[in-house]
Amino acid sequence: MFLLNIIFSLVNIIMKIAVVGIGVAGAYLMNRLSDDRDNHVVGFERMLESQHDAVCAWATCQNVMSGLAKNCGLNFDQYILHDGKHMKVDLKETNGTRDNSIDIRLKGMVSYDKLKLIQDMIRGTKVEFGRVPKKENLESDFDIIIDSTGFHRNYLPKPKKEMWIPCVQYKVKYDNDNMPYDDFYLQTFPSMTGYFWYFPLENGYAHIGAGDFERRQNNKFVDQFLKKYKCEVIKKVGRPIRISPPVNCEPFTDGRKTVGVGESIGTVYPLLGEGIIPSTWCAELFIQQLHNNIKAYRDVVLKRFRIYTIVFNFIQMKISGKFNMIRHSFDLLKIYNHMKREENRYGMEIKIEDMIKISKI
Repeated sequence: MFLLNIIFSLVNIIMKIAVVGIGVAGAYLMNRLSDDRDNHVVGFERMLESQHDAVCAWATCQNVMSGLAKNCGLNFDQYILHDGKHMKVDLKETNGTRDNSIDIRLKGMVSYDKLKLIQDMIRGTKVEFGRVPKKENLESDFDIIIDSTGFHRNYLPKPKKEMWIPCVQYKVKYDNDNMPYDDFYLQTFPSMTGYFWYFPLENGYAHIGAGDFERRQNNKFVDQFLKKYKCEVIKKVGRPIRISPPVNCEPFTDGRKTVGVGESIGTVYPLLGEGIIPSTWCAELFIQQLHNNIKAYRDVVLKRFRIYTIVFNFIQMKISGKFNMIRHSFDLLKIYNHMKREENRYGMEIKIEDMIKISKI
């Protein structure tokens, strides 16, 4: 830890920085850190450049991403594929077969070309594709190693408490007159173990997929959907998503030269499984604290994502069957108040009656 604090405090010297993992957080770091002449930055990505992909559903909030893209000299509007107006959410209740649904008015939720945005963020920077360097080699060549490897957390100790959800996703192509839905669609699984998603892209393309903690619904539900709505399957991918909050993903550092950023330290909103915006925020926090010390970075991350712990505990109680509406109503109200205040960040209208319905599944 002493070494990292010294490195974080260095000012007015060339700092050699390795960014490992070129997802949304890694690409943002490459762009922003490379702009500083006091930094020598090299990125490393395990996938070959020809195979580089951005594995997620590609949904985010335009209201926030516009500012983050602007930080990188980019216009987010150029990457939007579908501008959402409403999202239907089918709710499957735990204690029976009765289905319910809610219709959520959207306020900036879009699907976007995540891969193109990442590629444009790193354009002009030095990234070595198809390489996963050994940690000891990185330590000998760089002052700071940023672990932005997401779920894999390649260079950091394994968290003592973590929870993750396995996911499967297909990119598909429909005839324009045969699309299942014209906007965003979700179906929740009982006890909030996960959900199925349908996110339209453009020109008949869509991402459909599912994540389920119990591993019962993922492939089953998606396979049924594929059979019901005929389409051309373009690509199938699978990956786990860590939903443990940052407080459960410590340490953020190995005590020497490595520091975690993004999903590797738990910046995924547990209720939605969404990590694009929080992981980019985390990258910006790292940049702001670069010349302070590791404790300052840790403190601002834990403060910024404190609500994620409350949301995560709610999800855990739902999955385990321990949630009680009366006993835990205060926590539910905290989550509602947070999301209501941040409607423009989440890109959707938040209603207390919808939150109560969701808490009953």
